[in-house]
Amino acid sequence: MRLASCAAVAMLLWAAGANAGDTQAVLARARQHIETADYRATGKLVTVDGAGKRTSYTLKIEARWFPGELRALVEIDPPSQPAAHAKADRVRLLLEMRPAGQTSIRIAHPDHKGLTVLPFERWSEPLFGGVFSYEDLLESQYYWQNQAVLKSAKFGARDCDVLKSTPGAADRTHYAEVETWLDHTIGYPVYAEKTLRDSGAVKEFTYYGLRQTAGVWSASQVEGRLRGHAGSTLFIIERGSAKANLSAGDFSPEQISHFEDRP
Repeated sequence: MRLASCAAVAMLLWAAGANAGDTQAVLARARQHIETADYRATGKLVTVDGAGKRTSYTLKIEARWFPGELRALVEIDPPSQPAAHAKADRVRLLLEMRPAGQTSIRIAHPDHKGLTVLPFERWSEPLFGGVFSYEDLLESQYYWQNQAVLKSAKFGARDCDVLKSTPGAADRTHYAEVETWLDHTIGYPVYAEKTLRDSGAVKEFTYYGLRQTAGVWSASQVEGRLRGHAGSTLFIIERGSAKANLSAGDFSPEQISHFEDRP
């Protein structure tokens, strides 16, 4: 399943420049994890504030790559609380990404009928006050117009290719650039730095628990931090199926906007 990993240890860089010709090979390995996606997963989205207080949300994900398009359904349920509040806070997101830069995000709530398009201006908003934004639920940077391998690097014990992704005019994103440390052998991310276009703030994502199941690489946890700020957000996967055999019907707007079938 297309979700994170690696050990959070000191990052040591070593100078060994990558050839320009390596970029396409590095991109191909990274994109393969997306373009073979067909998984279900459940877990938690955990926000940790500056004082260490943790708030945990239930997380459900379904994703599949169809010809020329990734579809992902993300459902987030709030912590146990009075029913009136729980119903209002529950959310489902249907994300669709196409390699040509055509990405869309639609949102459903129990108290609204149907799916509503999430305006691009809101893609950078934090999910439940955490580090992850709506846009972070997709790895669209691998399909941006400008790609370059900057260098080889060590992250802990892993040899990595450092890929710099920069959007072109047609790429819809709130990031100015993303640098991703990709495991040299399998092309899976172990660390990433995302720089926001408007503020210049840097979000750091570290991937834990790298594993291979049924030939599919995934991770058990991603930790997101905003550089220079206390607190973090944890994206935790507890269980799932790497070969879910999902169909287009699993992502139908009618099914997604119908909440009564899932308490």
